[in-house]
Amino acid sequence: MTPASEIALESQHATATGIFTGALKSCDIASAFDRRLQFDGRFLYRLLPDGSGPATIDLSTFKRVFVIALGKAAAPMLGTLLSRMKRRQGLSGICASNQLPANRNWRFRYFESGHPLPNEDSFAAARAALALLRKARKDTIVFFLISGGGSALFELPLDPHVTLEDTIAFNQLLLASGAPINEVNTLRKHFSAVKGGRLAMAAPDATKVILLLPDVPLRTLDALSSGPTSPDHSTVADVRELLAKYDLAEKLPPSIRAFFEREDFPESPGNKTWRVTFLPHKMPWPDAARPRSMTSARNMSGEDEAFQNSVYEILLSSHDLVESARTLARNAGYHVIVDNGCDDWDYADAARYLLERFHNHRARHARLCLISVGEVTVTLNRTPGAGGRNQQFALTCALDLARFPGAHLTVLSAGSDGIDGNTPAAGAIADPTTVARARAFGFDPEESLAEFNACTLFTAIGDSVVTGPTGHNLRDLRLLISENDELL
Repeated sequence: MTPASEIALESQHATATGIFTGALKSCDIASAFDRRLQFDGRFLYRLLPDGSGPATIDLSTFKRVFVIALGKAAAPMLGTLLSRMKRRQGLSGICASNQLPANRNWRFRYFESGHPLPNEDSFAAARAALALLRKARKDTIVFFLISGGGSALFELPLDPHVTLEDTIAFNQLLLASGAPINEVNTLRKHFSAVKGGRLAMAAPDATKVILLLPDVPLRTLDALSSGPTSPDHSTVADVRELLAKYDLAEKLPPSIRAFFEREDFPESPGNKTWRVTFLPHKMPWPDAARPRSMTSARNMSGEDEAFQNSVYEILLSSHDLVESARTLARNAGYHVIVDNGCDDWDYADAARYLLERFHNHRARHARLCLISVGEVTVTLNRTPGAGGRNQQFALTCALDLARFPGAHLTVLSAGSDGIDGNTPAAGAIADPTTVARARAFGFDPEESLAEFNACTLFTAIGDSVVTGPTGHNLRDLRLLISENDELL
């Protein structure tokens, strides 16, 4: 490769990294909060996106205010809420996240929970939240601040005889199964005492304001942190079908297998009786009915009163992330294509699909940026090395890009939470030189891919994307960038 080509690839690496980090910076939690909610003395105004004006909650009518914050963005969400809400009388709550904030409010209990697998604090946080919510009455308003990662960070088995060790083994099995997140979370909901709507059930009489930062497709919002406050529409029959589909029953710890095989195995709260209604919000892409805010939950049969008096708000989502990336790429002079069609696909299938589109379009555009948001799946058939789904995706792309020596092509895949799998990296960058450089360092890229050990390779050649924990969790972002000198 000529020095000019090396400089061009270095520039593309910097551009891709800049788009990724810039998109994250644009998705500011505090700004999003202020676009959706406004505190004015005793009142909370919900700024509805359909032009119908604000909905008002009179906070002075409540004697107590509880806040349950859980997920990877729990700390910044809680900090923002407390900075806007001046009331302190009757205020208390819990915060469960993978990182403790530097500044903590003495009215709250903070738990440094485990991710991607639960730990003792995950159990302790769930117990503390349930104990607090059981004190709620009609004169209580509860703010639930829910972001991605809560499935591990906030957990307690429905069967009290199931141990933490068995719960960890159960989650390891689910993460290695290759099942998409909505199916994984169907199993988690029915296993847990705080998922699938059961957290809301602990405070049936309270008014609930549920603020969401989803890391799941917006069509499946009840999968966010396994839906602790959402009515669950999956069934016991679905659970047993999934256990058979992924051949999980024989691999489960005995205590959990016995739980799932109980004849009186319970349905989740709200099953088939509740629906949550979205308000459409027009956006400049084909799926114009983008879910941006939710009205109060509506009881279809008069059952499960725990879900009454609940309002939902989506503060930010992956749509905001991709729109920010689109703007940054256009400002950098690229023709932009957005394709989220491979969401929840196997990483190798997603790579083939996006690379095919990328190669077809780059032949017609001098400067192209293909953007894709969402998550891919990985099925583990062995004990993994150091890596995650984004680095698996990037290394798969590197093997394809090696077919185009001298071309100015770059692929970035990274998680918006700053963490990929069991590594400190958010993801990685690949280009046509990745495979050759890796081999020069003594790596076999195909072997690293098969052993789920991509992080070691990318770290050695200097192409890991490292941000540290971002306080976000808006799914993964993939950028495929090309510059064609012949078309310039």
